[in-house]
Amino acid sequence: MPTYITLADWTGEGIAHAKESPRRLQQAREVFSAHGGEMTEFYMTMGEHDMVIVSTFPDDESYAKAMLKIAGGGSVRSETLKAFTEDEYRDICEAL
Repeated sequence: MPTYITLADWTGEGIAHAKESPRRLQQAREVFSAHGGEMTEFYMTMGEHDMVIVSTFPDDESYAKAMLKIAGGGSVRSETLKAFTEDEYRDICEAL
């Protein structure tokens, strides 16, 4: 399954209610699952972004639907990176 790295940042609303963030994280896990995905790793980070999420989904459309649902809550904004495994990376490079 494709892997996605999500760089997430709290919005003003999200940081104002940071104490509720663990509950929202659980809700995000449930949204991912409802769209066929799985949140495999979560990190709160220091630096340019507030959180990093690693997830897998069956396809880009499933990921997009889940992220649109989460973004609709208004607590986070995100940037997506589609990730390739080392084997996929090697196959891509060998095909050049």
